[in-house]
Amino acid sequence: MTPDSFSDGGIHLEPAAAAAAGRRMVDEGAAIVDVGGESTRPGSEGVSAAEELRRVVPVLESLHGFPISIDTAKAEVARRALELGAELVNDVTALRGDPQMAEVVAESGAYLCLMHMQGEPRTMQQNPTYDDVASEVAAFLEERLRFAVDAGIPEDHIALDPGIGFGKTVQQNFELVRRLDVLTALGRPVVVGFSRKSSLGRIVGDATATTGSLAASIAAAVAAYERGATIVRAHDVREHVEALTVATAVAG
Repeated sequence: MTPDSFSDGGIHLEPAAAAAAGRRMVDEGAAIVDVGGESTRPGSEGVSAAEELRRVVPVLESLHGFPISIDTAKAEVARRALELGAELVNDVTALRGDPQMAEVVAESGAYLCLMHMQGEPRTMQQNPTYDDVASEVAAFLEERLRFAVDAGIPEDHIALDPGIGFGKTVQQNFELVRRLDVLTALGRPVVVGFSRKSSLGRIVGDATATTGSLAASIAAAVAAYERGATIVRAHDVREHVEALTVATAVAG
């Protein structure tokens, strides 16, 4: 529900179009539909809670009864979305963006996704640096997991996201998937969102790519699944469901 998201900004800006897209995703096999009103692409600027609510509330109302997560770092937005039936809060700041977010999630009994991000969207891709990206991301997520549990959120309600493309280079993104066992060792479901990310375009030879292809997205999703990812965040639902169904059949 944004005009400036990295791959589909503006496509679902109108509430009717967004609601139709959400219903189509469920029909195609999505387990949950993620609704967000603030872009977090590299270089993006934030929006007010009022604007975020203006964008997402009509969609949440239209999709009432569907499995919905709310992609927000604002407690006010999360609270309203949960009132309208959202089941999961997807917080790219891992409860650091709004001091009231942990309380909102804990009181609602909702599920929570904690994501790693080095810096913040406006600056996160300006020379991201790690000594050991997998270990550092895992240490961060372990600390945020403990914070969330101490705030009253049940551990079995929490998933962890390494934040592909959020303050990482191309090679660091691929290393995170290659070493996903470092993250799965934390004992919580791991979410991987590699779909259409620019690293996929750049690894196949386009040094200036801003998005990646469907074929590359599916390859990354299957690789992540084979290394222990529980949840795959995807734009092209039917194709990912089919690919992962085959990958599951092969794995036995």
